[in-house]
Amino acid sequence: MNFMVTSRGDDVSNKLQQRIKRYLLDFGLKHDDKEPEMVITVGGDGTLLQAFHDYCDRLEDTAFVGIHTGHLGFYADWVPDEVEKLVIHIAKTPYQIVEYPLLEVVIRHEGETNSERHLALNEMTIKSLGGSLVSSVDIKGEAFEVFRGDGLCISTPSGSTAYNKALGGAILHPSLSSIQVAEMASINNRVYRTVGSPLVLPQHHTCLLRPLNDIDVQVTIDHYTLEHSRVKSIQCRVADEKVRFARFRPFPFWKRVRESFIRG
Repeated sequence: MNFMVTSRGDDVSNKLQQRIKRYLLDFGLKHDDKEPEMVITVGGDGTLLQAFHDYCDRLEDTAFVGIHTGHLGFYADWVPDEVEKLVIHIAKTPYQIVEYPLLEVVIRHEGETNSERHLALNEMTIKSLGGSLVSSVDIKGEAFEVFRGDGLCISTPSGSTAYNKALGGAILHPSLSSIQVAEMASINNRVYRTVGSPLVLPQHHTCLLRPLNDIDVQVTIDHYTLEHSRVKSIQCRVADEKVRFARFRPFPFWKRVRESFIRG
C-alpha cells in the first residue's frame, strides 16, 4: 500500500511524522506523495483539512486517518501514544471505510462563461467586503428569500460543529447527506425579512445565491479565502464525491461532540 504522512509543522508533529514514516517503511509499505492510498495526518483537524484539499482530486482512491497532537478533533481520532498500535493496524489489519458528504460550490462571474468548482469538507461562507450583503436565495430552483446581513454560511454535516455551530446552526450527524444554511447577523425589520433560522437541505436540493448589490464579496472554502468581484451566482449542493476515512476502531460522533463541547 502507498501512504503519505503530513504534519502540522511543529516540532512534536514533525518528529511523530518521521517516526510513522519509518515504521511503515519497515513494514514494507511504500511512501508516495503523488498517489497515496492512505494519508496519515499529524497535528489536528486543520492538518487533515489541508490534506483533504491537497488530495481532493483522488478522493475515490485515498483514505484519511488523523493523529492529533493537540486537542481532540472531529477528524483526527488517534493520539501520539497510540502510534505503534495505529501503524500495526495500517500495515497488518483490514480497515473499515467511512464516507462523509461534501459540499460542492460552483461560482459564476458576470460576463464569463467558465465557472469555478470547489469542494468543501467543512463549509463555504460569503461576506461582503464593505457594507451589508444583499443576496437572493433560491432553493431547488425557486425563489426563497432575499437575504440582507453580514453573510451566509453553507456547511456539511461534519462541518456543522465548526463555524456553523458558532452561528447557532444545528449539529448534524455526518451520516446525513445534506447541507445547512446559516445566517450571519441578518437584518430583520418591518421592511426586510429573512427566515431567521438555519435551513437543512437534503441531497439534490440546490441552494443558489445571487448577490444583488454592486459590491465585492469574500468567499471562503474551508480555510481558503477568495476575493471576488462581479459574482453572478454561487451554487451549493451536496457533492457527488465523498471523503473517505479509514476506521480501525469505533469513533462515535456524539461522543466526540460531548467531549469537545460538554466535558471539556
